[in-house]
Amino acid sequence: MRNRLKIERAILNLTQEELAHKIGVSRQTISSIEKNRYVPSTVLSLKLSILFQKPVNEFFELDDTEISEVKK
Repeated sequence: MRNRLKIERAILNLTQEELAHKIGVSRQTISSIEKNRYVPSTVLSLKLSILFQKPVNEFFELDDTEISEVKK
């Protein structure tokens, strides 16, 4: 899965620490999501959606391989 979390965070001028505090996770969690090492839960994704005021699929998206698997 690809994500635009770092870009969206920059648009709001938030540090990883500030974003983490707003949604109730650690800074390390934000870092891991931005580096594609951790896929956030549905609840966490929805919290980010509320904060960014955008649908989840505007900052998280499946990569081509994952899309191909769904279409089989």
